[in-house]
Amino acid sequence: MTETAATGSGAPRRHLQSAGAVLAGFLLILILTIPTDQALHAAGVYPPWGEPMHETALNLLALSYRLIYAIAGGLAAAWLAPRAPVVHALVLGGIGTVVAGLGAAAAISAGMGPVWFPLALVATALPCAWLGGLAHGLLRRG
Repeated sequence: MTETAATGSGAPRRHLQSAGAVLAGFLLILILTIPTDQALHAAGVYPPWGEPMHETALNLLALSYRLIYAIAGGLAAAWLAPRAPVVHALVLGGIGTVVAGLGAAAAISAGMGPVWFPLALVATALPCAWLGGLAHGLLRRG
């Protein structure tokens, strides 16, 4: 047994790596989503910021790339995890569910669009992160 294993001194480093992996996945989602939203607003596809967006097609468009980005975030968290990659992706999904829930409460109370859209983000955060974690396993084998 190595000294590190006997004393557990490697645990703080693993905890930091774990937190960093989850944070990186979260930041990746933000780094992809915000510019995409901004580009679609600037191009006139979406209404100006602050105005409600009730059109089903536009909400489906927003949901579609958010699902892809959430899967990518789960994949990034799993890829960077020091161990238990799917667990890291699921932790990210749990955080995403909470953040989406807070956003849903704000969006619904402000009447910014159909109720189903923010609720769909809440409902899909964990499954998308899980799919990202599974994708990591498939890519490592492949």
